[in-house]
Amino acid sequence: MSNDTTGTARPAAASGSFRIGGDLPVTRLGYGAMQLTGQGVWGEPRDRAEAVRVLRRAVELGVDFIDTADSYGPFVSEQIIREALHPYADGLVIATKGGFTRSGPGVWEPVGRPEYLRQQVELSLRHLGLERIDLYQLHRIDPQVPLADQLGALAELREAGKIRHIGLSEVTVAQIEEARTVTEIASVQNLYNLVERKSEDVLEYAEREGLAFIPWFPIATGELARPGGPLDAAAREHGATPAQLALAWLLRRSPAVLPIPGTSSVAHVEENIAAAGIELTDAEYEALTDAV
Repeated sequence: MSNDTTGTARPAAASGSFRIGGDLPVTRLGYGAMQLTGQGVWGEPRDRAEAVRVLRRAVELGVDFIDTADSYGPFVSEQIIREALHPYADGLVIATKGGFTRSGPGVWEPVGRPEYLRQQVELSLRHLGLERIDLYQLHRIDPQVPLADQLGALAELREAGKIRHIGLSEVTVAQIEEARTVTEIASVQNLYNLVERKSEDVLEYAEREGLAFIPWFPIATGELARPGGPLDAAAREHGATPAQLALAWLLRRSPAVLPIPGTSSVAHVEENIAAAGIELTDAEYEALTDAV
């Protein structure tokens, strides 16, 4: 079976690598830590011990890029990452985000005031047990605050050695270009998957400009996974699941793509990482690309 995880001790490596900001190498298939919290991305997970096992297993299987945010919990996800993985192995990159406040489950309010972002960076450093955050992403642009002020605060923290690279999330090409007039941008994280490609132009821009493109919610399959559909047929051909094929498609789509599938289950993290070893034929890739 082409999705077997036993052929190598670190199957994630089969996804290849990317240098964030030109100098920060990561294995392309990473792990998104939003699901390490309670319902509505709020509070403690149902099984904290399993959340710890998920993170440790992901790293065992070769994942060295973990994406989280201060708003996941809030702070619960960052704290579980520290519990599971600190002291961090050399080369393990923890990316986090700031710019959302939370007042309850499922509630997200953008706040980009410079003093708030400075506070959140300090809290993330403390919760993660880091002296510097390798990739800090503005979780959302706050429309009430000039973008230059939001990014200016992060640029100052980078100059102070507390951030290595700055990224953006849920932005347009025009917003990335505006941001790059303020400071260097290393990555962009937008909703993108096999069935949702509204950010195609952002992906193309990122690839052209050497930015990492981090698609969140990467394994949506929708109608393509219906019995007899193109994803179902290809999955059967590979002895794989539709979700694995959706990840394989993303990895094939562009060398700038860093998928971060998330899960709260060890079995699912093993399944997701096995997708790194699936190679789509040209015909399979084109059929899936054209199916939406």
